[in-house]
Amino acid sequence: MHPNEKLIETFYTSFQNSDSAGMIACYHPDIEFSDPVFPDLTGKRARAMWSMLGERKADPKDRWFSDVHADDKKGSAHWEAKYKFPANGRPVHNIIDAEFEFVDGKIRRHTDTFDFWRWSRQALGAPGIFLGWGPLKGPLRKRLAKLLDDYIEKHPDLT
Repeated sequence: MHPNEKLIETFYTSFQNSDSAGMIACYHPDIEFSDPVFPDLTGKRARAMWSMLGERKADPKDRWFSDVHADDKKGSAHWEAKYKFPANGRPVHNIIDAEFEFVDGKIRRHTDTFDFWRWSRQALGAPGIFLGWGPLKGPLRKRLAKLLDDYIEKHPDLT
């Protein structure tokens, strides 16, 4: 197994175990993370996002990964998570494909892609069905960015 495949497996095993510190340890200090709801996070903000999400304990069987591939520079994986959307308790099954770039034995860039419209229908119900991605994108990103900012303010020890 390539060391970067092992690094991806360590990252997602930590995720399964709600171990945000283990996930963050896999990241390069200059990490860049992006997905449809948390776009363009860098450094402390990217690490804080996983710390914030990691506070929600989950059953490891509700988070799984597969198809891990990596070489010296790039990698990929498929992962899925089942959870209750915090705002309303609606069940969500998110299906994600991840791409990675590595520097100095750490994840330097991490990009997750998923079908936001599918996710929003599950998480938000009727508004997600009728409004779809377009009208929801800006307000949802703004709300989540505010949650992340508040989390960082409450946890000044995060690096």
